[in-house]
Amino acid sequence: MNRPVLLGSPLRVGRLLLRNRIVAAPMERNYGTRDGRVTDRYIAYLRARAAGGAALLFTEATYVRPDGRGRVLQLGAHAEHVVPGLRALCDAVHAEGALLGVELNHAGRVAEPHVSGYQPVAPSPVAYAGRVPRELSTGETAQIVHAFADAARRCVDAGADVVGLHAAHGYLIHQFLSPRTNHRTDRYADPVRFVNEVIVAVRDAVPDAPLVLRVSAMEGVPDGLDAGATLDAAARMRLDLVDVIDVSAGSYEAGEWIVQPGEFPRGVLAPYAAPYRRFGRLVAVAGRISTGDAAEAVLAGGAADLVSIGRALHADPDWARTVLDGGAPRPCIACNQGCIDVVHTQRPIWCVVNPATSRESEPTPPPVTRRRVLVIGAGPAGLEASLGAAARGHRVTLLEAAPVAGGQFRLAAGLPSRPEFGRLTAWYLSELARAGVDVRLSARADPAVVADVAPDAVIVATGGIDALPAVPGIDLPRVAGVRAWLARNGSGHDGATVTVWGADRAGLAVADALAGTGVRVLLIGAQRELAPEAGRREKILAVPRLTANPAVRILLGTTLEGIEPNRLLIGRDGSREWIDESGPLLVSQGTVPAPVVLGSGNWQRFTVGEAGFGASADAAIAQGAAAAQAIR
Repeated sequence: MNRPVLLGSPLRVGRLLLRNRIVAAPMERNYGTRDGRVTDRYIAYLRARAAGGAALLFTEATYVRPDGRGRVLQLGAHAEHVVPGLRALCDAVHAEGALLGVELNHAGRVAEPHVSGYQPVAPSPVAYAGRVPRELSTGETAQIVHAFADAARRCVDAGADVVGLHAAHGYLIHQFLSPRTNHRTDRYADPVRFVNEVIVAVRDAVPDAPLVLRVSAMEGVPDGLDAGATLDAAARMRLDLVDVIDVSAGSYEAGEWIVQPGEFPRGVLAPYAAPYRRFGRLVAVAGRISTGDAAEAVLAGGAADLVSIGRALHADPDWARTVLDGGAPRPCIACNQGCIDVVHTQRPIWCVVNPATSRESEPTPPPVTRRRVLVIGAGPAGLEASLGAAARGHRVTLLEAAPVAGGQFRLAAGLPSRPEFGRLTAWYLSELARAGVDVRLSARADPAVVADVAPDAVIVATGGIDALPAVPGIDLPRVAGVRAWLARNGSGHDGATVTVWGADRAGLAVADALAGTGVRVLLIGAQRELAPEAGRREKILAVPRLTANPAVRILLGTTLEGIEPNRLLIGRDGSREWIDESGPLLVSQGTVPAPVVLGSGNWQRFTVGEAGFGASADAAIAQGAAAAQAIR
């Protein structure tokens, strides 16, 4: 990419000068303590991204009262005991030349009692996830206004430079704004009354701190606020007391707009942010801004003054510096697997593409003697192992039997629901070339080749092949593993119904791809839900697409027990029956390691990824990184 101009330019926000236009978004991480304190892990995480060049780094949505806590390990600004940790976090970020913001929040009706220990409270008793919250009284609502102000004061006392107010994503302030969740008859029936009181109270509490107001441009549900209604509401807010309007989108019932899947275009929210320029405030915008080019385009188009970057900075702490230098950072592929889906499990988040993310506080392994390393297989495990070994100073040779790199990850990258996946393989190859790794494509490993390389360490990353269970008829010509079928470009259905046997992550993606081309699909799975190993945000578009498609038939809780040329024997609910289906049958029942013969030698041997029964891309990448670190 070209070196961006606007993205790297300084910007004054209130009394502060930002060194560039890159804001690390208030992304939830589950790195805190159970009583809301900052941890060493949290400090190391944000310090790395401050050192990586971001101008302003936000904490996650930080709760102002215990009944507004949404995560077990969420940061809090609710009491004085959190101040020392916040001060240490501020000091760490400041030491790297960046500024720190704290985004204040109350979860309202979406808080879970088993997390917060309290019954959820809300503007009105409108149920969420089967729970009916308690309606706040007029006096209690005013008390929460004061809680925001007290929390802001604590944060600024700790050294925070900027205070953010979370008025988006279906949290409490947003609940007051929305007609679907605010049915009040007191003074807070006015949808902007609560947010305006919060803005005024916070401004009074911290008169010198720049104030950022995050809004959802629309809720994303039929009975919620659309873009026009949200703009109308914003026109009645006390924006004269606000320095930056940070435009996001969505609500808990429309999570695809909060954190967009890779199918959404980059910079998707820029058109929604542009109208907020009319209010005369600085505007920031989030939403699939994953590359330097996308960020520069948003700024150059005049939609915003700042870009709010979440997952891309999570994937690469040096994202800001790299793109400002015109380079290509380790790419976020918008999979939502290790970040957004994990945050809802109450466990610390990680990253599929970067095994070092969330481990910034761990010590760097000591240097080792330079070795000759042979890596066999250029899927994600082998690519990461090669790069990691080269970074440790080893001489690395990478062999790949296919004429192209990527392994099965390359097959996934060809699916419509995975449009960003190919960026990771391309990035690895570019980085390996820079690192001087000897990459040999169409080069199959055998004992003679291994002996010729004479390695000190061998990392086997040869991947897996489709597992084909021993069901009668599995050897019929109509049967193929999903990976083998994708490898031959998904051909051979000729208008017939295609049966996908296995409702796991791979089966779901293939069925979705087939249905998207108009093919009739039968999806059979022993599971009781589609792709249970995948989180809700990962499959948030594919599942409703399939279930709503009249050309798709889904049989869950169903086993496949026999295959004949023109019919299938299925089992469910204690019985068996034959169904007439004569088209291709694609098997998605996992993988078994691909066979490899290397001979013997006096080398360290590591087996990673699906060659060692790794079940997913994140496991493969993490195992590849660990093997590179373990070379003696």
